[in-house]
Amino acid sequence: MLAMLVLVFYPLLYGILFSFTDATSKNIAKHIGTNFIPASYSFIGLTNFINILTGATGTFWSVFQQTVIWTVVNVILHVSLGLLLGVLVNRKIPGRTLYRVLLIVPWAVPSFVSAFAWRYIFNQQFGFVNLLLGKLGAAPVGWLSTQFLATAVAVIANTWLAIPFNMVAILGGLQGIPTDLYEAANVDGASAWQSFLQITLPLLRPVLTTIILLGTIWTFNSFNIIFLLTAGEPAGKTEILATYAYRLAFENYNFGVSAAYSVIILVILLIFSALYVRVINRGAQMA
Repeated sequence: MLAMLVLVFYPLLYGILFSFTDATSKNIAKHIGTNFIPASYSFIGLTNFINILTGATGTFWSVFQQTVIWTVVNVILHVSLGLLLGVLVNRKIPGRTLYRVLLIVPWAVPSFVSAFAWRYIFNQQFGFVNLLLGKLGAAPVGWLSTQFLATAVAVIANTWLAIPFNMVAILGGLQGIPTDLYEAANVDGASAWQSFLQITLPLLRPVLTTIILLGTIWTFNSFNIIFLLTAGEPAGKTEILATYAYRLAFENYNFGVSAAYSVIILVILLIFSALYVRVINRGAQMA
């Protein structure tokens, strides 16, 4: 509890308080040599939030739209590909253990290392992808030159990182399904697809519900891939709320507005989580 208070709740409360101020690098408390200059920022209420949501400060709505697109596309790919691979490695096939180990490797690689590796792979001059295109007689592609291509590259890298977690979680859920159910379905003449729809998916619902919720929160807050791979290129069009808030704080030194962005992110995720759990619980009760 002490660790949680120091590492989680104190920074969270401090950030929330900052969001109601006009704190910048010019008016926060600082030491200059042996002299201490006290903080001179003031409480401004909801001004930061009003300015952000009305567009008076920053470009919240365009960044929010990019964040939603980024999150939805990633979560769909993570869950669907994780489910596909989970089903495949759950089957009794030669080398199954080796496949499981190899598919977990991306999870073991630090995300910042993966981000740099993928940035090099898609480098316009020296990247593997463009060198391969050159061998095929095609012109090199500027992968970070348009919003669509840069987002696609980031999605590929993030999917490569996230699939192992989804696969392992789904694999655990699959191994918890009694084989007797499949044997009974087979006796009744059900096809493999019918067994998947009528047995596998319903019994995987708790696992899928959890990984979709966690995946949405993690992807919405994703930082390393966007910041290190695309760096917001081109012209900040691939920025998401997490990286945009970082730049406001540590590049523009506008701490109050950055803290307000962070609070907005927190509120969005809390509302989504509450609605998501409510809808899932209602669906389970109706079923």
